Amino acid sequence: MKTFSEFPLSALLKSNLGRQGFTEPTPVQAQAIEPALHGKDLVATAQTGTGKTLAFVLPVIHLLGTETPRTGIRSMILTPTRELAIQIDEVFSKMSVGTGIHTAVVVGGVNERTQLTAIRRGAQVLIATPGRLQDFMNRQLVDLRNVHMLVLDEADRMLDMGFLPAVRKIMAALPAGRQTLLFSATIEKSVKHLVETQVPNAVRIECGSTNKPVEQVDLHLYEVEQDRKLGLLHSMLRENDGSFLVFARTKHGADRLSKKLSQEGVKTAVIHGNRSQNQRNMALKGFQEGRYRVLVATDVAARGIHVEGISHVVNYDLPQVPEDFIHRVGRTARAGARGTASTFATRAERSDIAHIERTLTTRLVRQQVSTDIPREVRSTAPVIVMPTSRPDRQMHVRSFGPRVKARRRFAV
Repeated sequence: MKTFSEFPLSALLKSNLGRQGFTEPTPVQAQAIEPALHGKDLVATAQTGTGKTLAFVLPVIHLLGTETPRTGIRSMILTPTRELAIQIDEVFSKMSVGTGIHTAVVVGGVNERTQLTAIRRGAQVLIATPGRLQDFMNRQLVDLRNVHMLVLDEADRMLDMGFLPAVRKIMAALPAGRQTLLFSATIEKSVKHLVETQVPNAVRIECGSTNKPVEQVDLHLYEVEQDRKLGLLHSMLRENDGSFLVFARTKHGADRLSKKLSQEGVKTAVIHGNRSQNQRNMALKGFQEGRYRVLVATDVAARGIHVEGISHVVNYDLPQVPEDFIHRVGRTARAGARGTASTFATRAERSDIAHIERTLTTRLVRQQVSTDIPREVRSTAPVIVMPTSRPDRQMHVRSFGPRVKARRRFAV
């Protein structure tokens, strides 16, 4: 299929696609949508940023539109993070205009009353993270008996995060005859087992290599001392246009970097696991709308950030595992656009870079670091000397050496 107009989608869906500027499907959309529309189970692997979300949102909306209108949960999407759930809901809102289809988002970290209200008002589509959904199931707050279509989005990430027991429990509660669509960036051992046990006869789709970044990303490597990383980042911000997504290894490191950039006049937001859901939403929304030029994030958000037009990803700190490198750099060069991913590494991390390159069968292009890049000046806390409380009194000093018995003096 070369255009969305060729798909057997409803006229309303095609109209909504055109209104949002979608005319040509990406490879994964071109291959996945039609079998999904025909009710077949599907296992699709594709690199991050290739349009997997729209590949399952369109079939869900179209198939619900062919049924007799009714309330109650009919389709369900499981996804690993709150950010992904919220962004999937945003796509549904745009594509379902005029259809009468409503969604409910069930995630942790936000008031559950609003989520339960959306369910009780008759939402037909449930978008959930496994942990919060399992909690609702344990308390019998949600009815999944009529779900006939299940989507597992970012399946590998869900299992990496330890959600396999919850996913299994949720799937066991669904009708056996349901349709299952599984989307993943990689098919690792745990995902392979899930596929073999849950969707053994699924249509298999693989778009591009799933163990290396997309070709539209220029991969650069800067070998730089730790105390010159901040100066190098400032230099890149001055010399390049566009938005920057910067990955730090720890929450503390992300907060510290965000504060340093803000102090230098760079409009910066930060997102990590310790931020409240409202703080994360505001940071992501501000970054999407261009109010922040830089978003500093940890890996917990690597797969939860779907923002079109990110021109530059910076690995300020190396990821823990090579697979996370793919998901980080996949935040740029989305939907066929070009992007740049720059990695900062110290001399001591050369072996880690070599491991990433071997695992991903790719090579990072070495870049020169200008000698003009300044070193970061770290402030030190002042040393405060407290006076003794009784300066007129001689301080008693105790010795911890061996005691020497004083000789007795005898009168002569």
